[in-house]
Amino acid sequence: MTTNDVLQNLTQYNVWANTRVLKSFDRIEGELPDYAVLMFSHVLNAQAIWIARITGTKSPVTVLQVHSLEELHRLAQDTSTKLVEIYANADEAELNRQIEYTNTQGKAYSTKVHDILTHAINHATYHRGQVARELRLAGHEPINSDYVTYVRIQYGQDLEL
Repeated sequence: MTTNDVLQNLTQYNVWANTRVLKSFDRIEGELPDYAVLMFSHVLNAQAIWIARITGTKSPVTVLQVHSLEELHRLAQDTSTKLVEIYANADEAELNRQIEYTNTQGKAYSTKVHDILTHAINHATYHRGQVARELRLAGHEPINSDYVTYVRIQYGQDLEL
């Protein structure tokens, strides 16, 4: 498997994992834990911000903007699938293109597209873990969004949970 195959698989995994988090939110009766909503909003906001940087557009969200469940569904669909699309349409030159941007603290950076895509997925995984912890602390069973579970399901070795 090449590095590009891994990145393609990871972008698809990200869609799957974000969808599973949303399904777990949908099953909760009553209020969702505030911090879980904040962290998952942040995951999707960050995806939107990175997409805007890659595409040279203005981000539709801010980094810590909190969204309703309905808005989270829409934003997840828009941003998670867009990361897959960006990767799928990128050739080697695009993946190695340097993106010049200023972070949310006003510091200027330059990062390659493939590193941004890798970071966006890794960042989402980190914060999905925080979401799972918050759900458990609030008495809810968090969903399994582990990469290895995704792989097992893809190869028919596990039933989708």
